[in-house]
Amino acid sequence: MSAARIVAQQILERPNSTLALPTGETPKGMYAFLVRFYQEGLLDFSQVTVFNLDEFLAIPPDHPQGFRAYMQEHLWSKVNLNAENIHIPSSTPEDPWEECSRYEALIEEAGGIDLAVLGIGANGHIAFNEPGTPFESLTHVAVLSPDTRKNEASRFGGIDGTPERAITMGIKTIMRARRILLLASGEEKAEILAKAIFGPVTPEIPASVLQLHPSLTVVVDEGAARRLL
Repeated sequence: MSAARIVAQQILERPNSTLALPTGETPKGMYAFLVRFYQEGLLDFSQVTVFNLDEFLAIPPDHPQGFRAYMQEHLWSKVNLNAENIHIPSSTPEDPWEECSRYEALIEEAGGIDLAVLGIGANGHIAFNEPGTPFESLTHVAVLSPDTRKNEASRFGGIDGTPERAITMGIKTIMRARRILLLASGEEKAEILAKAIFGPVTPEIPASVLQLHPSLTVVVDEGAARRLL
């Protein structure tokens, strides 16, 4: 609930907030509470603009394992977001790099991100910025690492059916957000989270760049916090 309260506070203080939002297992609880706040009349999403952090390439737009379907299931269809204010990279663009430029321009036109909500991958990636991604990167086509594809494989019926590329907000795009909320859950994230928060700032652990952000909040469960204590 802590993460949902932070997002809710952002919306209450600035009803026309622009949010960058993640997918995955960790944020599901946050979305469930945000939907509950809306249903109880505590939150109004009608002026909120949302940008997804990323989307797989070369899958149909309605693919059940795509991030469009995830967001539709967990948030978009359950609150009063204006359809014109919902943004996610195309999974089937004619020119992926042109789509990256278009998406980056949309973020700029929206006035930038007020609050970016992030997860952290087991290899330290944020969004799909894999180890080695330059900190100066804007929205770009990311080649997914073998570890990331292995982690996603069960959802796509095996490694052969798992996308090899995705469009993702870049590290610089994320770092321009006025506030950042980093979420982590489970003991399997404990070691990489500790490295990201307390270790050297290096492109080999992309999340480590968050140490340099002036307004970072980290919300973790007991398992993920094990190495922070």
